[in-house]
Amino acid sequence: MENCLYSLSGFNFYFKGNILLLFLLLCGISLQSQIIPNPEVMNMNSESFMFDSKVGLVYKNLSKADRGFLIPYLKKSIEKESGIIVDTGKKQPKNIILEINTKSAREQNDESYQLYIDRTKIHLRANSYEGLFYATQSFLQYFTFYNTSIPVKLPGLTVYDKPAVNWRGMMLDVSRHFYSVEAIKRVLDLIAYYKLNVFHWHLTDNEGWRIQIKKYPKLTTIGAWRNEIPGSIFYKKDSSYTKPLAIEPYPYGGFYTQQQIREVVEYARQRGVMVIPEIDLPGHSAAALTAYPEYSCEGYRHPAPNSTLWNGKVDTDKVNFNYCPGKESSFIFIEDILTEVMELFPSRYIHIGGDEVDKQYWQRCDECQQRMHSERLKDENELQSYFLKRVTSFLEKNNRTVIGWDDILEGGAPESAIIMSWRGEKGAINGAKQNHHVIMSPSNPFYFNRYQDDPAKEPLAASYSINTLQRVYEYNIWPEQLDENGKGLIKGGQFAVWTEFISSLEHLEYMLLPRLPAFSENLWSLDQRKNYNDFIKRLNQGHYDVWKRSGIRFHPKYYNKSDY
Repeated sequence: MENCLYSLSGFNFYFKGNILLLFLLLCGISLQSQIIPNPEVMNMNSESFMFDSKVGLVYKNLSKADRGFLIPYLKKSIEKESGIIVDTGKKQPKNIILEINTKSAREQNDESYQLYIDRTKIHLRANSYEGLFYATQSFLQYFTFYNTSIPVKLPGLTVYDKPAVNWRGMMLDVSRHFYSVEAIKRVLDLIAYYKLNVFHWHLTDNEGWRIQIKKYPKLTTIGAWRNEIPGSIFYKKDSSYTKPLAIEPYPYGGFYTQQQIREVVEYARQRGVMVIPEIDLPGHSAAALTAYPEYSCEGYRHPAPNSTLWNGKVDTDKVNFNYCPGKESSFIFIEDILTEVMELFPSRYIHIGGDEVDKQYWQRCDECQQRMHSERLKDENELQSYFLKRVTSFLEKNNRTVIGWDDILEGGAPESAIIMSWRGEKGAINGAKQNHHVIMSPSNPFYFNRYQDDPAKEPLAASYSINTLQRVYEYNIWPEQLDENGKGLIKGGQFAVWTEFISSLEHLEYMLLPRLPAFSENLWSLDQRKNYNDFIKRLNQGHYDVWKRSGIRFHPKYYNKSDY
């Protein structure tokens, strides 16, 4: 048995995954995993690696930029967890080896990795930087579980792993509640720890514009701020607040400079996460139109709505929510904004929203009606489609792919658009039947701003459904009504956190954990590897304690110290 597994150190596991799986199943001994998401194959051998101060950390085939981050990152993580100093200066008798395989032809979106441990080495190996980063996360989770004494005794093992889907994302709304750069980085650390690879940054909405656009400074001098009043959960509670508290009504808001945006994008890239910006349009645009009302149908300024919008106290007839598609200047304005956005975000994807457009404004707008007449559009749904197709065409010319909420199917979605299905499965089914790629983000159960347990016992949250841990874990992202071709258009899934009711980082963390790792395992692991009760047990094998030591809040329902 030992010889069979030890020979794996020279085996090129990248040739064919199924050959390796058979090899491991024949040669390996099943090992209870502490790792989340659960690896595809994890087997032990009879050797042990004694982790002490005589361990080196070396690399093979890493670029200067990648090793410049990954080597110090892993060294610091180990030393913080155990106090053991790792030598990065030269090779030692025992070593951690980080390797990117350059001999194998890399498949597109290859996120697979291998982790191998015997008595002399800990070998982390992958075909891509992203896969190698995931290997470090699995190793750190494994190391944490066995870190009970010095030296740390790590049982020998082999892990072969890869995700079931290539889109595993989180959306965070920073319009309703503005989070600092440091808070965003803390969130990125969490999602990277559980191998999510997309951070969808909802940067604009009615309640605030959060991204600096140099050509239009009023977007942040005016559009980034709103007035809150007593009774609002945001009233005098914003840690990023920079203006005198004596001012009434209370000005609430904030924004990210372009330099801060670049900083966050690079921070995410180092952790295998792609940042996708959302510039919501043509609706949900009150903040932008408070700053530049000339691009609305009415053409004059209304104040941006505050959080009272969500308890029915705002007269929607007195707020500009939509851009005016009848004005050619609206498209110039939007294209100017998107030009600066593209300079900041290297991702090929840009999310343009497209949801919940209140078309009553267009019905009474002479310029919109004239546009409909000249373009032979039969109704306001087709006017929305016209608007979105023009924006999409501009982005396509710049080699970008558009993502929109499933509302963009109304009137006809742009042909190349990816549909993000949030209103259940209907948008996914209709989108796939029209040959669109689809990302599953159903509000029930993937909206983490909703309650996760009995509302009477929980902090304030959205009440439309109770999205429990088990429901998140067991949800099937492939709608049964789709045939195999339709299911093949499902790129993956994404959970969302809207922040109408979340006014702090601590509250956000509480809503994320432990649903975040449940979501991760749902999308990473194939059905035969998923077991909810086993998942709960693994949560208690180090994960809760990592959160506690890091000062991260979490929902305590399933925390059981005796399982550790």
